[in-house]
Amino acid sequence: MDLPTAPEVVQALKRRAEGDLGYPTWLESPQFGPLAEAFTERMAARYAWRPDPGHVRGYTDLNQALQVLLHVWTRPGDGVAVHTPAYPPFLGTLDSMDRPLRPIQLHPDGDSWRFEVPDLSGCRVLLLVNPQNPTGRVFTRQELEGLAEHVERHDLIVISDEIHADLVYAPHEHIPFARILPGRTVTLTSATKAFNLGGVRCSVAHVGSPDVRRALDAQPPFVYGSANLFGVEATVAAWRHGDAWLEETRTLLDRNRKTVADRLPGSIGYRMPQATYLAWLDYGRPGMAGVLEREARVLLSDGATFGPGGEQHVRLNFATTEAILGEILDRLRGQA
Repeated sequence: MDLPTAPEVVQALKRRAEGDLGYPTWLESPQFGPLAEAFTERMAARYAWRPDPGHVRGYTDLNQALQVLLHVWTRPGDGVAVHTPAYPPFLGTLDSMDRPLRPIQLHPDGDSWRFEVPDLSGCRVLLLVNPQNPTGRVFTRQELEGLAEHVERHDLIVISDEIHADLVYAPHEHIPFARILPGRTVTLTSATKAFNLGGVRCSVAHVGSPDVRRALDAQPPFVYGSANLFGVEATVAAWRHGDAWLEETRTLLDRNRKTVADRLPGSIGYRMPQATYLAWLDYGRPGMAGVLEREARVLLSDGATFGPGGEQHVRLNFATTEAILGEILDRLRGQA
């Protein structure tokens, strides 16, 4: 986000920098440290889910956590089902690890998106991104329960990326998938999206599946690294003390997503996201990211990198000030 950091996070990092920078007491048993405690407290308070802190593992970010999980639980050739279009680094991971993508294609449906689940035979994992990136779709309980039926029928493990959960707009509601299938779900999340902390390199995996926990725990304890001291400090401060900043920020983002709807030319398809700070714009033809960068001097994400269904789109990050967003939209109008 093009926004300042929450003061509570800045103050926590300053206190840590001025204090003890030695080995933290939780290093040998991170699942019982402050990160796991803050995560379980937040899930219970915001999402009516009480995860076991002993099932929490810390990683640098969600991409690392995903790669570790796929490494210990799947083999090359195992299929991974993902709603598409999808977050490009996840698609890159599947490609580089030879885990074939099984698309669950999202289709425009009025002012939202729908999907039909294909045959998942040959898949080992459902990689669920909820809220979804790049469409901003928040899946309903009915949709999640329908996915759960497919998961059980095909004996899958669910890796559920819920990193945008704190950026859901009313009246929509985030439902952790672990509330529906706790024994088959690994939940991935972080404070980095909602609190703009991508550089602190800290994320959480709650490993609800006993089989996946055993596979992870069979690995050498430090082979994949761990969350760092400052990352944990920033994350705990955000989750425990940053909600006033978050609500103010979410009010700004809510206003910005509506501003995009009001000022974007009607020739550009836009379904207002139910979550996230991302606008998925349909120009009706491929290659527009390059055109807009060259002609309008606006740098947007190329929809082609998001896989099936993304070719005619660009992704706009609207987490910025009113003035900057206005300038972006003025430039886009000039190229409509």
